[in-house]
Amino acid sequence: MSRRNVLTGAGGALAVAALSGGATRARAQRPRPERRADLTGRLARYMAEARDFSLPESVGLAAKHRILDTFAAIISGAKLGPGEVTIAYVRDQGGTPEASVATTNIMTSAVNAALANAMFGHADETDDFHPFTKAHPGCSVVPAALAMGERETGSGTEFLRAVVLGYDLCCRFLVALNPALVRARGRSAEGYSSTFGATAAAASMARFDEMQMRYAISYGVQQVSGVWSWVRDPEHIEKAFDFSGMGARNGVAAATMVQAGFTGVTDALEGERNVIDALSTDPDPEAMVAGLGSRFYVEETAIKPFPVGYPIQSPLSAFFTLREQHGLTAGNVERILLRLPEDGARIVDNRSMPDVNVQHIMAVALVDGFIDFENSHSFERMTDPEVVAAREKIELIADPELAVVEAPRSGFVEVTMTDGRQVDLFVSHAPGTPENPFTTDQVNGKARELMAPILGEVRTDTLIERVHSIEDIEDIRALRPLLTA
Repeated sequence: MSRRNVLTGAGGALAVAALSGGATRARAQRPRPERRADLTGRLARYMAEARDFSLPESVGLAAKHRILDTFAAIISGAKLGPGEVTIAYVRDQGGTPEASVATTNIMTSAVNAALANAMFGHADETDDFHPFTKAHPGCSVVPAALAMGERETGSGTEFLRAVVLGYDLCCRFLVALNPALVRARGRSAEGYSSTFGATAAAASMARFDEMQMRYAISYGVQQVSGVWSWVRDPEHIEKAFDFSGMGARNGVAAATMVQAGFTGVTDALEGERNVIDALSTDPDPEAMVAGLGSRFYVEETAIKPFPVGYPIQSPLSAFFTLREQHGLTAGNVERILLRLPEDGARIVDNRSMPDVNVQHIMAVALVDGFIDFENSHSFERMTDPEVVAAREKIELIADPELAVVEAPRSGFVEVTMTDGRQVDLFVSHAPGTPENPFTTDQVNGKARELMAPILGEVRTDTLIERVHSIEDIEDIRALRPLLTA
């Protein structure tokens, strides 16, 4: 199956049921819940025990899907601009040869390897995404777990469980803070969550006890940072650092410092002047531990069908369905009206990055009839006269009525044709979301399309097989020959 077929064909698996008029709006103001004692301790105990827990079958499968999806993002992202500058930077840094840098022959410190592979993981827009919090867990959690696993000769099972834990804490941290409030103050929720998730994954691979986990939490929260200025980054380099590179680096640094004997605050989540109060005006601290061991956020992230920013997934899915049904072309379309939730529209409205610019991507889709890795990342296409002309037909409306908890990344597309006909479609959940999930074959297909041009068919198929049987790997370093040069 070609990359074009994998990405364009996703439009056939749509979930397009419209939401009811009474759908819940963004989280209402509510009384602040009473804080229970020793929140940090309860979380630290779970973190220390989680590496020994057997995972439910569905959770293990979901984790394998996200690991493979992230590996594909890392491999493909290594050859893009953010990957190239990161490779040069890390090569110059040197470092104790503890862990590998994907697609290269570089062996460096676990901290540097985590930074590099995480930068690759969000060098473009192929990594996974949590629809409610808007966190991007995979691109920071997986590189952190891999780097620390190489350093500590962790097993495949330990790696799998560390990734699941990292996803949990990445998302739970934002739920506890209330992600909308974080972003409303101009802060980057993605930077916050990536550090916390990576810290958990790295600490798990380090096999910490409860007290060491408390220290790791403290060093993680001291490093959470980031502001929304990344939206003005034209080359996706600072965005990759904010969303993934910084978090993975911080998480592995926290774990290795604790290994070296660094001690710290043991109640960073509930003590005086704690991180939750510092970062949110309406937090829900108990969300950090509610349902631990029974609710796994790795099952709740969305795997992208298209290599573009997540707010563009639903409108693209809607457009390709309409195109298939009505034979839409650049010649017979007069106008395309897009309606997106307000926060998503702000992210993708006429941005300088081609794969995060909804008007540009929709114009390319109209002209080419498909979206793939090449045409979505081409800066040259942004000045292509045919694409520029198509872009003039596209109008974006930030619709507050679409800002609902149940479908935070929905999209409505209305197409007016040159003969006067109008057709429209609302997509509440794009393919790859938990409500409309990818099959294993679809995940494998996406990964193969992204990795095979770089790794070759044989290594790609072997890597896919090893990920799906990761519990059989005794030393995670066995993946090195498949991931590196």
